[in-house]
Amino acid sequence: MLLLSLALKNILRSRFRTWVTILAMAFAGAIMIFYASLLEGWMQAMETNAVSMEMGEVQLHVPGYRDDPELYDVILDPGAALARAESAGFAGSARLLGSGLAAAQENSTGVAIRGIEPEAEARVVRLHRHVKAGSWLVPGERNGVVLGQQLAVILDVGPGDELVLVGQAADGSMANDLFVVQGILKSVGQGIDRAGLFMPADDFRAFFALAEGAHEIVLQRFDPDLPLDDAVNVLAGLFPGLEVKSWRQLQPTLARLLDLSDVSLAIMLLITYAAVGMLTMNAMLMGVFERIPVFGVMKAIGFSGVRLFGLVVCETLLQITLAALLALGAGLPLSAYFARRPLDFSFLLRESSTIAGVAFEPQWYCRVTPGSVLLPIFFLYAVGLVSICYPALKAALLSPVRAVHHQ
Repeated sequence: MLLLSLALKNILRSRFRTWVTILAMAFAGAIMIFYASLLEGWMQAMETNAVSMEMGEVQLHVPGYRDDPELYDVILDPGAALARAESAGFAGSARLLGSGLAAAQENSTGVAIRGIEPEAEARVVRLHRHVKAGSWLVPGERNGVVLGQQLAVILDVGPGDELVLVGQAADGSMANDLFVVQGILKSVGQGIDRAGLFMPADDFRAFFALAEGAHEIVLQRFDPDLPLDDAVNVLAGLFPGLEVKSWRQLQPTLARLLDLSDVSLAIMLLITYAAVGMLTMNAMLMGVFERIPVFGVMKAIGFSGVRLFGLVVCETLLQITLAALLALGAGLPLSAYFARRPLDFSFLLRESSTIAGVAFEPQWYCRVTPGSVLLPIFFLYAVGLVSICYPALKAALLSPVRAVHHQ
């Protein structure tokens, strides 16, 4: 209690220096809380775009299909597989995958054709909510297709326009038919943007003369708290003859990027707080040198070096605590505001850009989490206490005789 009382009196002796130090730490803390929340929001958006937009959490394929896709390599009886997965706690959708040539007017390009069940697909991904123009596929309507954003530009088509698809059917014949553009997607990822073409599964089967099977089954956990690795193990046990891959295995670059987000945050915190630590050390060192004669008298009357060390540390802790409270008072409302209203960088990015093949929007939301708030505060205390070690040791190791006669 005595140390706390003395520390409070000491920091009030030089109020200007004290407040400059506190405000510098508080400003850095508030900025880091905002930056950490913004980074959390950006990373969550990246994961959402990768998983919820098109890929799903887990995918099933026949062994070797991903390395060498063939129209004939299908999962037999996908309906039974979906029923078994649902009984184990997973929602699913079967997909048909093929390729062909799309032509409209005088333009043509290769396309990746995907046959889906619109209602089942909506249970596992949110692509149906990502339509830029027109509408998503309607169950029961025939010969309607939805195109990726760049593909529509290449073919110079919009909703209501017609295009011709040409490909090779499963029976070896030439597949060709006329389709109507029903909708155009926003940017999703490089693959879909450049060549993605979606149609109902029945149209796909009729076009490619593929009577049964599915090339891919996409699954989503009913229980989001179930660890992804555990979910993969459960499914691998249910489907021993199929290749079971999580989105992290399918997108290792993105998974690695997300894993390194905490490391990048820690590095940014260290760089930012290094300057604050130097300021704190300089301010406290000045305070120690100003009070050398006082410290000499204190040691002469029996105040130990350990207690002097504790006194200087206590003074610093008081300043850091006040700075942390100010940082929370400024950083939390700022982050909460931008959690509802995003930072809009559309003036820099006219269209969505991609990282690791996944699109991210120019509107960035903050995401306030315990980690985004507590980690900057923890680093503030850590760097502040490390920076005070030298001034505190300087005070603790003073010789009473020399200190009393110090000029």
